Amino acid sequence: MNPLKMFLAPFLALALLGAAPAQTFARVEVADFGKTNDGSAVQRVILRNAGGASAEIITYGAIIKELRVPDRKGDFTNIVLTTDTLEEFEHGFNGAAAVIGRVANRIAGAQFDLDGTTYSLSANSGKNTIHGGRKGFAQSVWTIEATTSKDAEASVTLTYLSKDGEEGFPGNLKTSVTYTLNDNNEFRIDYVAETDKPTIVNVTNHAYWNLAGGGSCLDNILCIPAESYTPADSELIPIGEILPLKGTPMDFNEPTRIGERMEQLKPQRGGYDHNFILGEGKDMKLAARLSDPKSGRVMEVRTTQPAVQLYTANHLGHTAVCLETQHYPDAIHHDNFPSTVVRPGEPLKESTLFTFLTE
Repeated sequence: MNPLKMFLAPFLALALLGAAPAQTFARVEVADFGKTNDGSAVQRVILRNAGGASAEIITYGAIIKELRVPDRKGDFTNIVLTTDTLEEFEHGFNGAAAVIGRVANRIAGAQFDLDGTTYSLSANSGKNTIHGGRKGFAQSVWTIEATTSKDAEASVTLTYLSKDGEEGFPGNLKTSVTYTLNDNNEFRIDYVAETDKPTIVNVTNHAYWNLAGGGSCLDNILCIPAESYTPADSELIPIGEILPLKGTPMDFNEPTRIGERMEQLKPQRGGYDHNFILGEGKDMKLAARLSDPKSGRVMEVRTTQPAVQLYTANHLGHTAVCLETQHYPDAIHHDNFPSTVVRPGEPLKESTLFTFLTE
């Protein structure tokens, strides 16, 4: 051996032993995903963690296109309903894990009064407004504001400017959503919405979860630690009351098979579509625990939001379950509901954390 190499060998070995392991994967990748019918460019962002989990986000609708986590055997599967092409997302795929706004859920009569002014909205659910109107956040192209890759997590922040008068809502509303995947198999969504005029806001993500990667969700085991809910009329508009869950088929305080009491629902809606009250306050609180006995996957949902809407994908044959953390439906028309009014200088800030485990 070269005398110089012989001299340096022990030092090189020590350096190698003390060196941090090289990162062998890209935590964040950005690529094109095509163009919408009006020519707007859509991008795809992939977030990865050290254990092999990944989240794929597209800027159309800020949709979670895929979220891949392991089962009890260590096999990875996408657990959100999805489709392959931008064209399908843009035209008719009604199971997307999109951001919903300006106002998730329903607004009765497609109108509301705020500070003495009546605002008329797009009626896209009979005479009511649902999920922001005909072109809400879910049908809009968002902008990548930043991507971040840290030692144990990766994130992307998307923004969308909803202009004053869009779908009838007042104020220029800038909304940002940050998706973060960390090495503990935690997936976090953080929302911030700022306005230049008083308006109403209620944002959520409408992810359709299937922890097995396919089949029905009715054999999933669900726990929702809630004591009360907001009953609704035949159009799913809250009647303004808050009633206890105990003794009803909506009571999931004890882990229960989702399909066990579905036939007891009155009026019959084909499945669950109910708003559960979690409590106010901005601390993270447990909203739900969902488990799939076959795969062993478990999802725990924590949120700062005051409610969670349970929806069993009734229009899709119960192929998934939605757990939409949000404010109460039609809150603007009920003074006893937490307010959804957002004013200049007082931005909305909400967060939801999904933790994936196995058992």
